[in-house]
Amino acid sequence: MNITTVTEALRRARSRLAPLYDTARLDAELLLAHVLERSRTWLYTWPEHPLSREQLANFDRLLEQRQRGVPVAYLTGQSEFWSLSLEVNEATLIPRPETELLVEQLLSRIPDDKESRIAELGTGSGAIAIAVAQQRPHCQIVATDCSTEALATAKRNAARHQLNNIRFRHGSWYGPLAEERFDLIASNPPYIAEGDPHLEEGDLRFEPRSALTAGAEGLDAIRALVRDGRSHLNPGGWLLLEHGFNQAAAVGELLRHSGYHSIQCYPDLAGHHRITAAQAL
Repeated sequence: MNITTVTEALRRARSRLAPLYDTARLDAELLLAHVLERSRTWLYTWPEHPLSREQLANFDRLLEQRQRGVPVAYLTGQSEFWSLSLEVNEATLIPRPETELLVEQLLSRIPDDKESRIAELGTGSGAIAIAVAQQRPHCQIVATDCSTEALATAKRNAARHQLNNIRFRHGSWYGPLAEERFDLIASNPPYIAEGDPHLEEGDLRFEPRSALTAGAEGLDAIRALVRDGRSHLNPGGWLLLEHGFNQAAAVGELLRHSGYHSIQCYPDLAGHHRITAAQAL
């Protein structure tokens, strides 16, 4: 009887994925580790470990889906953000590394000695709110989303990391906040233009379209966030928005027109202005 070891399974998987992805080796390791319920380190600690027929079948099924383009994060149900393991699914976006810049800018504006009130709008998997809540346990955070499925995922992620300083609310943008005011408001809203050809490429094909697109220019959600933000910010409070790599000028103009000041843009690792922050009077 032929026996397939960890090493052989990974070799075959890499050969299947290499023509499609630069990340073939990593993808293969993540998928096999998921099937075996082990870590990636374990795979190389026990390279001669044999796989059962059931494990091979499950691995092959995942590889077939990956070859069709399904993101690895959706296949494993897991993604890492800010060194946190998070549940993700088809109701949530897959957290991107560039969004960690939004967390950095939020944390830089939260004094260690102040119990700041923070709102995160469109929380999805809860990645941003959870990262901030872990780093600033003395702060109170309200996280909203219009998707009940995404909100349920965010709640499970917060529970996984034993965080009790986040309150999750269902609704669109500022709707669930009533008349409340905050020291900081943050959002990674949909900002891709409808009809953008990139929507038919890569992981974007499988992510929820409502969390990606916002009107003909991709600015509809940002306009709403800017327009109503000042009525929910304390004096001197900050609004921080993630946006497209070529939208910084348009976002800055929206903020200026709505009466914000101290408008600042921050580049991602590729040098593109990805985060804009502005202060309310």
